[in-house]
Formats: sequence, structure tokens, C-alpha cells
Amino acid sequence: MDDVRMNKGIAGGKAGEQSGPSHQFVINVTSSAELESHPETAPAPSPEASGLLSLPWEMVTHIASHLPAQCVISVLPKVCSALRNVGKDNTAWQLRARRLIGSKAIFPVGPREDFAWPIACLEMEKLLTCWTNIAQVVTKEHQADASERERGEQRRRDLHIGEPVAENRAGVMEPEHVAVQEEAYDVEERKVVEEMHPAVEEDQLVQLLERLDDNPEQVMVEDGHHAIVFGGQDVDPDHEQGLAHLGFQGNGGHVEKEPHRSLSPPPALECVALLSSHIAEVNAVLLVGGDGGVCATGSRDRDVKLWNLQADSSNMLMHTLGGKGHFNTHQGWVWCLASQGPLLASGGFDQTVRLWDLQACGAERGVITTKAAVICLSWLPDVLLAGTFNDMVQIYDHRAAIPLVKNFRYHGNSVMCVAADDKYIISASKDNTVVVHDRRAEKRLYKVRVSLRSYLRSMSYSDGEIWGGDIRGMLRCFHMQQGVLKHLSQFDIGHTAMVTGIHKSPGSLYTCSSDCTVKVHIPCGPPKTLCTLRHQGGVSGLSVEAGVLAVASGDICVKIWRPRKSEI
Repeated sequence: MDDVRMNKGIAGGKAGEQSGPSHQFVINVTSSAELESHPETAPAPSPEASGLLSLPWEMVTHIASHLPAQCVISVLPKVCSALRNVGKDNTAWQLRARRLIGSKAIFPVGPREDFAWPIACLEMEKLLTCWTNIAQVVTKEHQADASERERGEQRRRDLHIGEPVAENRAGVMEPEHVAVQEEAYDVEERKVVEEMHPAVEEDQLVQLLERLDDNPEQVMVEDGHHAIVFGGQDVDPDHEQGLAHLGFQGNGGHVEKEPHRSLSPPPALECVALLSSHIAEVNAVLLVGGDGGVCATGSRDRDVKLWNLQADSSNMLMHTLGGKGHFNTHQGWVWCLASQGPLLASGGFDQTVRLWDLQACGAERGVITTKAAVICLSWLPDVLLAGTFNDMVQIYDHRAAIPLVKNFRYHGNSVMCVAADDKYIISASKDNTVVVHDRRAEKRLYKVRVSLRSYLRSMSYSDGEIWGGDIRGMLRCFHMQQGVLKHLSQFDIGHTAMVTGIHKSPGSLYTCSSDCTVKVHIPCGPPKTLCTLRHQGGVSGLSVEAGVLAVASGDICVKIWRPRKSEI
């Protein structure tokens, strides 16, 4: 009987085996001693059991470890009560995570207690499936570009590289030299892009905000109702001749730009570029609805637009939001977006937060007036939070006749990002500090200085972990427990300018920067970067929902990366 059982176990192991080394690793680590320490996960032996369930429990868990996480979570529990226990074994999920990440990386970076191991493994597997191949696509295209440039640009390569490029007998550059050439070309290309699309520097933005705070009417006259800033030029939207030389087809047409070579997406993903009718840089992007089917965009042209991502690419624009009697959504730049249920909030430089009903074709549902430009928003089920240019965090209840509930000033400079849950409000400011506010006790609990020379520009907060991106391109991780904020780690993930957006979940990490890149990582320590997406302009924000990635950049373009229909 033992011989028969062993033969079945070997056959089952080969059926689910992916590679020899990983097979041996899991067998060695998942010992009977570990299983004895988790008796609740192992089903009691049954004399009537046959087939798969007749195998030793360690064999069953090993076979399951080579099934997709989605199958273990969704399919096995429907087979029988015994296989339902496979998905409850945290040891098996930890071994799966180690196999995906590697033994040298720290995962999770924060505490392991109550960590969502099944969700983390599921997200990591999807991330690896979708985004690993894109690095190969990027490499192949850059190699092709390098080969095309080789003959006519030898002098420029010598100038940037400092040594001649070696060729093999076939006249093709060797891979290591290709990498050096690509780096030099990227630097040169970035310089050209910056000249073509000059970005508004942060100092200039601060000066504008200060002018807006002191004399908003004068700023509106100079830059409000009559002109918008586009690529460093003042453009009159009512003057068709002024728009013609920029390639615009009327006030609502999309931008006609010179075609450029774009990256081909990997098989699991498709990239859709919204035919944007925005006529200035898109500052904010937000996926709403829970399924990644609707996208909202906010721009320096003072408009907020809604897009149906399920429609044909030429008919995705649903609505341009606007109140009665107003030509634009806001009377100043739209800088941030937030949503809760069917409502969308937009904040802008006109010192207002405007509410919109997504289920009523974007009808206006209210206007909240602040005393300074609104820099960031965060919406909880019961309150709406706003961080403003005048150093304050304000709490609103949009259902009340007087929406302002409370405001507090813990910072000495503009509030750049804010996040919250039912217990705490976390805010980061240009004064280089992060503050924890206790919602129940209504008092400040903790204040920590990020750095003497840097501050957080973006933040993602969930389950007691705070991941923030600073203005120097660094990624910082904090953990909060009982109101005490602890700085865990600091990572250099390759960004060379401020991190303008970040999305962190148990098994995924997305970052974007004004250095014109978006990076996709596994959130281990240090983060494992799967790919880098390059844009023509600085990236101002991103949003992730249901496997869909939306990216807003300074080239007036919003790109949507999503699973192909066959992969959904």
C-alpha cells in the first residue's frame, strides 16, 4: 500500500511541477513538523479517501503550490471541504511568495501579522504575467532603434559615450554596448523633449499660488478667463488662428500631433491613448466605478472630463463636467480628483471643491468654497478631506448644509498629499514633515520629519502602511501602529525627479515621476522593478483599478494600460 501511495505521489508531483529546483525547495521546507504546527489546515485522514486526497497532506499542498493563485482561491474550495483548507495555509502562501520574489528580498516590508498573503500572491502573479514581458519588448525596440541610428550618428555616440562602439562580424552592436548607447540616447532624447514641452517648475507654481492667494481676481484676469498656459505659451482658446499653429481642430477637437514610435504592449495587455480634447497638461487622472471602466481626467485647461473605457477608442469621451452658467468645470487649474460611490470631487486653483454625480451624467451636486488653492483630496465614506496651499487640512461633510466640519493646521507649509482611514488622518507637507491626526480623539498624535532637504509629494496608505514618494525620486516606507509612525525603509527605485504618483497594494506597486517615467514593481524590500514606461512629457499622476493602469502626462496625453479582452 505504501508503494502504491508513493507512486501516486510522484506522479502527482510531476504533473504540477514547474522546475526541478523549486520542486525540491518546497518539498524540503514544507516538512511534517511545520504541518503539525498548523493542525487546523490538515484534514483528518479518511479510510474512504482515494485518488488525490489519499496522498500525504504535504504532497497535496505541494501540488497546489504549482496551481495559479486564482485557482487555489476560487476553484479548489468548490471541489471539496478538504481542498478548501489548502487556501487557508499561510505557510504555503509564504512559500509561494518566496518563489515569486526570491529568497533575498524582504516581503512584506512592514509587519507580517494579519498580512493578506493570498491577495498578495494573486496580485504578484498577475503583475508578473502582465508586466514582465514588456521589459523585453522595450529592449527589442531600443535595440532596433540603436541599429538604425548607428551609421548616421557615430560622432554623437562618441561624444556621449567617450569610446567607439565595437561591432561584431555581422556589423551589429554587442549587447553591453547597446545598453550604453541606449542610455546616452535617452538622455539626449529627454533634453529634446524638455525643450519641446517645457514644464512649469515648482518655484513658478509656488509663486503663482502665492499670487492667487493674495489677489485671485488679478490672476484670473491675467491667466483665468482669457488665456491658458500651453507649452510655455499663452494661447487664447477663442482665437482659432492661435490654435491652428498648435494643431488643434477647434475648441473641442483632439490634438493632432506628429506621430511618434510607441511601445508595443505585451500579449496580456493593450495600451489605449485617449483622444484627449484637453488643450493643456492633464494634472489628475482617476479610475472610478470599481471595475476600471470609467476614467476621470482633470487638466490645466480648467476642465474635468469623463471617459467610457469600454467604448470604441474614438467614442470614449462621455461628458465634460460643468455647472450652470460656467464655460469650464473650474475657474482655475484642476489639480486633484477623488471619488466615493457615485460622487466625484474635483479640486482646483479657484479655491473650490466641486461635487459631481456620476450616475446622473456628471450633474453638479454642490460647491465647497475654501480659502486657498486645493492641492490634494481624499474621500472616505463619511467625510471628504482637502489639503490646501495655506497649510491646512480641512474636513467636510458634503451632506450638511454647512459642509466644513473641522480644519487643523499642523504644518508650516502647503499640504501636498493626504490620506486617511476610520482611525487616522495622515498628511504630508512641503515643510518636510508627516503628521498623524487621531480622528476619534481629535488631536495630533505624531509628527515626523522626512528629511532636511526633501518632502513627500505623493502617498499611498492602507493597512497601517504608508508608502510615499519624495521630490528627490526616493521611495519611503512607514508603518503606523497605535498612532506611532515608524520610518521603516528608504529605497532608490531609479526615478531621477519627484515621484508624482504612487499606488501600493499587498502585491503590487506603481510609481510615476516628472522624469517622464512610470515604473511597475513588486513591493518587496528593495522593490523589484518589472518594467519602465517612458513618456514624452513629465508624468503628473496615475490611477490603478481592477488591473487597469491610467497615466496622465505633460504631453496632454492619457494612456490606459489594461488586460486584453481575452485576458479579462
